[in-house]
Amino acid sequence: MLQSNPDTAKTLGADLRALRKARGITLQDMADALGRSVGWLSQVERDLSEPSITDLRHIAAHLGVSVSMLFRYAAAPADEAGYIVRKNARRPIGTPIAGLVEELLSPDLTDDFEMVHSTFAPHSQIADPVTRPTQEVGYLVSGTLELEIAGIRYTIQPGDSFRIRGEPFRWINPHDTPAVAIWVIAPPVY
Repeated sequence: MLQSNPDTAKTLGADLRALRKARGITLQDMADALGRSVGWLSQVERDLSEPSITDLRHIAAHLGVSVSMLFRYAAAPADEAGYIVRKNARRPIGTPIAGLVEELLSPDLTDDFEMVHSTFAPHSQIADPVTRPTQEVGYLVSGTLELEIAGIRYTIQPGDSFRIRGEPFRWINPHDTPAVAIWVIAPPVY
C-alpha cells in the first residue's frame, strides 16, 4: 500500500471521483473495468481505502491521465490546504506532449472547473486537432500563440483571451519565445 499524508489521500480520492464523473463513468463501469468491486472503488474515492500503486496505474489508464499526476501533491500547510497552491507546489498534469508543460493551478479537481498554467515551447505544436466535451477559456500572459479553433486560425497576443466550446482546436507556437497561458477548463479533464 502507498504511504502518504492524510491531506494527500483526501485530495487523491476526491480527484479520482471528480475525474471519473467528468468522463461520465459510473462507479459500476469503472469497477468492472478495473476488476474490482463497487464498494472498494467507493471507499477509495471517499479516502477510506488506499489503492496500491498497481491499482493507481489501472485507474490512471482508465481515466486517461498520467500516474505521476495522481502522485504529485506537495504538502501544504493545514491552513492553506484546499485554498492556496504555491508556485513550487503545482502539480504537472496532462499528457506529455513535446513542447507543452502544464501545471494545475487549482488546489484539486473537485470544482466544476480546473485552472491550468500552460507553457508552449518555441517552435512546438500539437499535430492533430483535439476535441473535448468541455468549455474552455484562456488568457495569454506572454509570448505569441497561434490557435486554430473549428478550422479558423487566430494569432493570440499577450493580454488576449479566447474561448473554446467543444470545437476541435490545436495550438502552434512557431515563434522563438515560449508562450504562457492561463487556461480554465470545465468540467475538469485532467
